[in-house]
Amino acid sequence: MKKYFKLISFAVMGCMCISCQPTNSERKKDESMNVVENQVKCTVAVDSITQVGESPIWDYKYNRLLWIDTQGSLFIYTPQDGKNRKIKLDRMIGTVVPYKEDTVLVGLQDGIYEMSLTTKELKFIADPEGRDAGNRYNDGKCDAEGRLWIGSMDKDCTPLKAGFFLVNPDGSSKSILKEVTISNGVIWSPDNSKMFYQDTPTRNITAFDFDKEKGEISNRQEIIHLPDSFGTPDGNTIDEEGMVWVANWDAACVTRWNPRTGELLQRIDVPALNVTAVAFGGENLEDLYITTASLYMPEDKASNYPQAGKLFVVKPGVRGIKCNYWKLGDK
Repeated sequence: MKKYFKLISFAVMGCMCISCQPTNSERKKDESMNVVENQVKCTVAVDSITQVGESPIWDYKYNRLLWIDTQGSLFIYTPQDGKNRKIKLDRMIGTVVPYKEDTVLVGLQDGIYEMSLTTKELKFIADPEGRDAGNRYNDGKCDAEGRLWIGSMDKDCTPLKAGFFLVNPDGSSKSILKEVTISNGVIWSPDNSKMFYQDTPTRNITAFDFDKEKGEISNRQEIIHLPDSFGTPDGNTIDEEGMVWVANWDAACVTRWNPRTGELLQRIDVPALNVTAVAFGGENLEDLYITTASLYMPEDKASNYPQAGKLFVVKPGVRGIKCNYWKLGDK
């Protein structure tokens, strides 16, 4: 982050942000990398356009996909009947995590709340960063013990101004990482021994050793650096084989990577330039849901992506794993 910067735009932020300029060796790697194309095709799951679709997560207990438009909407999509219920909010939202049938956990611009899906009533849980920071909360998910890991970002995407935090079920919280720019994409390996994380402008996928019992991370490793042709990493998910799936912003695709070797395994094209997040869902977790953004496309490219902002779905040929619930959900 301290050398060779260039400006690029990110839909999830709605502003201009900074990304590292690749070195000559990285450019050569970009040019020589063999992209593994997959012939499966995306189809439209929800035929309406969001500004910045984000944060899909399959609530398997109630057979529904929770997802958001960061500009102030929460959606509940039920594929069995094709309905997509919209809940309009009075502020920006960064993430949604399932909790109970009528209650979800949301990361809003000013804090973490439990929210009733019927009344929209909010119960304040935590604000680990504090309002003096001038940031808003962004992507986040819960671990296998029901703790929330969530990051933040500055509204102007100021480099190194944001952070990454842990919120415990009792509402206590602590700072995990400092000097973050745009916190995105947090997932765990199927055996919970690793946590994978993305600070979008770095173009890195980062791995940590994860202690599930203590809720602690260690041994940071930058395991994958996305070449220019793959844009920047926004949201992510993991499949049952332990492979990492990335939503590639500014690259019109999602990609699958081996976190142990750094190998690119699969690329699926998406009919939207700015791909924001991915989540496995459906009865057998065989469907990959993909959110996209209609905002922040260059004027000369916008006409090429008339479906940008829609929710897509594809069967990639591998299954996902079940999500984690806030406070472990209904007990």
